[in-house]
Amino acid sequence: MNKRSIVIRNIFCLVTVAALVALDQLTKAAVVAKLKGKADFAIIKGVLELQYAENRGAAFGIFQNRQLPITILSLLIAGGLLFLFETTPYKKRMRPALVCYALIMAGAIGNMIDRIKQSYVVDFIYFKIINFPNFNVADICVTCGCAVLIVLFMFYYKEDDELTVFSKKKAEATVKDTDKEES
Repeated sequence: MNKRSIVIRNIFCLVTVAALVALDQLTKAAVVAKLKGKADFAIIKGVLELQYAENRGAAFGIFQNRQLPITILSLLIAGGLLFLFETTPYKKRMRPALVCYALIMAGAIGNMIDRIKQSYVVDFIYFKIINFPNFNVADICVTCGCAVLIVLFMFYYKEDDELTVFSKKKAEATVKDTDKEES
């Protein structure tokens, strides 16, 4: 990959992640200012509400009051995604995966900021009609990124694509190259 492609890919990642983290933090700040300690705000009565909630756990409230392990896990996930982002070629076919990596990274960072700052995550979107747990912009980023990535890996990417996840052929080629050099 040439230097220009690397710079473009990295700028894309930085801008995407920064914009999504900023959106997440701004919406949470607005909810804290307007809804904390106040009545819920119905967007669609009986269906969708804005409702202030403090989540001291992970997804769906699991691992309550275990902020340190959740924060460490978030750091590891963000680091792993950064590795995947850096090792995935910046080619047109690979761009959907890069977008998904950026979405998941932004969501992990957005919620990690809350955990570090205040020991809980602010959630505020509530689907009352199905009594779904409250969530936020960071959660939407993680969920959408993961869902699309699963679909991509199942139906779009093939084993011969140059993704780190499909490194079996790369590893075999590396072993063959090493064997040739030793001969």
